[in-house]
Formats: sequence, C-alpha cells, structure tokens
Amino acid sequence: MKVKMFSYNQLDTYIHHLSGLTKFVCFLLLTTTVMLSFDIRVILFVLILSFALFKVAKIKFSQVKLMLIYVFIFLITNFILTFVFAPLQGVEIYGTEHVLFTIAGPYVVTLEQLFYQITKLLKYLSIVPLGIMFFLTTNPSEFASSLNKIKVNYKACTALSLTLRYFPDVQRDYHSISLAQQARGTELSNKEKLSKRFKNIISILTPLIFTTLDRIELITNAMELRGYGKSKTRTWYAYRPLNKNDYIAMGVCLAIFIASLLITTFVNHSIYFNPFI
Repeated sequence: MKVKMFSYNQLDTYIHHLSGLTKFVCFLLLTTTVMLSFDIRVILFVLILSFALFKVAKIKFSQVKLMLIYVFIFLITNFILTFVFAPLQGVEIYGTEHVLFTIAGPYVVTLEQLFYQITKLLKYLSIVPLGIMFFLTTNPSEFASSLNKIKVNYKACTALSLTLRYFPDVQRDYHSISLAQQARGTELSNKEKLSKRFKNIISILTPLIFTTLDRIELITNAMELRGYGKSKTRTWYAYRPLNKNDYIAMGVCLAIFIASLLITTFVNHSIYFNPFI
C-alpha cells in the first residue's frame, strides 16, 4: 500500500511510542527555540537533531518529497526577495560591511548579508522536519485524548482529531477524482496549456468539495445519533499515559530551549550571533 503524505502510520519506533502530548510539547519547545534565535549554531543543532529524529522515526523521503519541494521553492523565493528588497539588511544587523562584489547600483553582495540570509534559510528549514514528523507519527485520536487529559475542552479536541484525520482522506479523494477525470480525457500534464490545466484542476476541485460536504454531513449525523456533546466529559479509547520516555523527551527539549535563552541573554546579548566582531 502506498503511503500518503500527512497520513499517520503506526511503526515500532521510539518517536511513535511517545504520547501525542509529548510530541506536541517538544514541537512547541523546539520551534520556539528556533524562532527566538538567529544564532546559526543553535539553529544548526536543531536542524541536525530534526533530521536525526527523522531517521529514528523511519520516515521515508518518498512520503515527504512533494512537501519538501514546495518548501524548497518557498525558501529560495524568500532568499531572492530578501536580497532584492533589503540587500544591506545584514550590514545593518551586524554593524560591519565586507563587500564581496557589486552587481549594480545598491545591489552589493556582502559577507554579512549572505550570513544573515543563510541563517534565515536554515531557520525555516529546521522547523519543517519537526512539523512533518509530528503529523506522520502522531495518532490523531491519541493526541486529542492527551490534550483532553490536561483540561482542554473535549469538543475542541475532537475537532482537532477530525481535522488531522481528514488530510489523508482529502488527498485520497483528490487522487481518485483526478484519475477518474483523466480516464475521461482530462489532461493535467505539462503537455496542456497552463490556462487549460487550471480549468481542468477546477473540474477536479468541484466534485472534491461536494465529496467533502457529504462526508461532513455523514460525520455530523453519526455524532448526533450517538448523543455527542450532551455530556460535560467523555471517555477515550486511545488514551496513552505519560511514561519515563515521555518525561525524558520533554526534559531534553526543555533543556535545549533554556540553553538557547541563556546563550541569547548571556553570551550573544542579542538574538543574533555576530561572527564579525
């Protein structure tokens, strides 16, 4: 069976055995660590850790290939736009200017600008594996039950669980409708003009929307028939209590977060690491 993007798959790995709450807390701690720092050393550490955890979770490149391509395109576009609209931002941040070469007019390539943009590029890149890993290794029902155990309203938890479950369903429906349309002669490849391909994609999205609405109605009716929402609490069949490994994982991520704050406050005295001074 072909593995779909954003689809949870139960594997026998350390990451999969952690509680959904643990993975959510670790995700927040590590992403916050990266977002609050422009220290390339901290960012590289989280990036290496992210890809190491990718390997531990046995996530295959084929599962995330399309998503990584989109992310790469976004990062390269962001890299170019930053240089076009703020070619000297790195100089302003680090307070020095080491010119490598001049392109034209104000567009001067400096060592500071390259360092700043590479740091920002790695900053975004380090967060992506964490988010993908959370989606692919977390059971939606178990995650919802874990949140409910820390007093999050169970209705909100159920809505979140249904949302996470719905990603692979939408993807499967889109693939099925796309194959059906192509069997009828609808061309979606590069052989067709862009305007025509866009029109053909719209012909796929229309039945996809109606399929989605039908599924929503079906789920709503099923929940109403079971009396969902009438009680103040509910039970969960997929709840997983926290164990030693959960506390170790959260402790390590918390230590990384605190270490990052200490480096920012007492070593760099700024969110930026300045190697030019």
